[in-house]
Formats: sequence, structure tokens, C-alpha cells
Amino acid sequence: MNEKNMQEQIDAMNRKLDLVLEEIQAQREIRKNVSDLSADLYIVGKDMFSSAVTELDNAGVEIDGEAVKVLLLKVVRNIDTLNELFDMLESGYDFIHDVSPILHQIGLDGIKAMNELEKKGYVDFLKESGKIIDNVVTHFSTEDVGLLAENVVTILETVKNLTQPEMLSAINNGLVVYKSLDVNNIPEYSLFKALRAMNSPELRKGLGFMITFLKNIATESEKKAKK
Repeated sequence: MNEKNMQEQIDAMNRKLDLVLEEIQAQREIRKNVSDLSADLYIVGKDMFSSAVTELDNAGVEIDGEAVKVLLLKVVRNIDTLNELFDMLESGYDFIHDVSPILHQIGLDGIKAMNELEKKGYVDFLKESGKIIDNVVTHFSTEDVGLLAENVVTILETVKNLTQPEMLSAINNGLVVYKSLDVNNIPEYSLFKALRAMNSPELRKGLGFMITFLKNIATESEKKAKK
């Protein structure tokens, strides 16, 4: 080995030694900083504990050391449960964070829909409908409502029958005929004139309809009376 190679090895060893010394110095600095931080935290913690004790003493609060120890033991024993609880809280926060834009959009859509309904007059219609309920409550007693409840089936059956096509057609025909009459200029019929008019097919058919109608009403009433 020549002198040049030996010098290179010595230089390399010196560089490595410098790195080692720098690392040792860095470790010393870290230990010193940690030691200083621990000392500072100890002082701060001691001051905080003293202040807390003083505040509790001034407030008349007594601390049971045994109870505190039991509490700490429970915390340590249930550390897994606490971790799960924090995980649930984080999941809940993430869920709220994700769903907030959706809820915001739903709110905007709801406001838009209500605005459209208000423009179309639905809101005013509902307000006025409230007056209908007020009038019903004002003009009908509790007994009237009870009677309505007892007869609601009959009422609904009547409405159902009235809404049949043939019934609606008959009612409409009656209304058309009534509208065509001049109620202020109805001709008078004497007994003789009425007897003569009874010879017309239309009147005989009308009388037949009335007699059949009244007869069927009487029959239906008798059936219900027997029940």
C-alpha cells in the first residue's frame, strides 16, 4: 500500500468520524431539548395542578383520590372502547361532511318547489281552505259530527250512486230542462186542461215514471225497516 492510498483511507476515516461526531452532537442536542422540554412541562404541569387544586379548594370541591384512581383504571381498561367511540365519531363526522352537500341541495330544491307552488296559487288555496275548516267547526256541533260518523257509510253510498254515469246523465238532463224553463212565465192548467193533457204520450209516460219511482221508494223503505 503506497502513501497516497493510505492518506485517502485516513481522510475517509476522518470524514466518517466527523459524521459520527456530528450525529453524537445531534443526539446530545435532542436529549438536551427533550430534557428541557420535560422540565418545562413538569413546571407547567405542576403550576396547573397547583392552580387546579387551589380553584377546587376555593370552590369547596373535594377530590376523592381513590375515585380518581378507579376512574383512571376504567379509562385504561376500556381504552379499546374509547378508540372505537372515537372511530365512530370520526365516521359520523365524515358522513355529515359527505351528506351536507346533498342536504343543502335538497333544501334548495324544496325552496324552489315551494316557490313554484306559491306562484301557482297553491299556498293561497291552502290558506283559504283553512277558512272552510273554521266554518265547519263553527257551524257544526260535536253531536253533528257524531251523527255524521254514524251515517258516513250511507252518505258515501249515496255519493257513489250519484256519481254513476247514468245518474249523472239523468241529473244533467233535469238541469238542462230546468234551465230551459221560464219560471216567471209558467202556464196555468185547469182541471179540464190537465185531463186533456194526460192523453199525451209524454205525460202518461211521465206519470208512469213518477208512480213507479214512488212505488220503488216505498218498497225499498220497507226492506230497510225490516232489517
